[in-house]
Amino acid sequence: MHTDLASHLHTPACNKLIEELQACHENNAFAKFVGVCNSIDDKVVKCLKGERIARSAANRAKARESQAKYKEKLLQQEGN
Repeated sequence: MHTDLASHLHTPACNKLIEELQACHENNAFAKFVGVCNSIDDKVVKCLKGERIARSAANRAKARESQAKYKEKLLQQEGN
């Protein structure tokens, strides 16, 4: 199971892979159940994981920056 595959949520590279997977599923209505599309699905999963890791790293960096600003304000208030 994948996360939401809406195109506005993903990079162009992942969107291309998602489109390939959807086309494979459409063209192989029954064969998709025996693994015909698995190689493309594996690429999609890898791409989505890369996006998730990048997104969480950016969120972590933003949180550290926010915490640093908060601590700086706190120290300034204690100094006054």
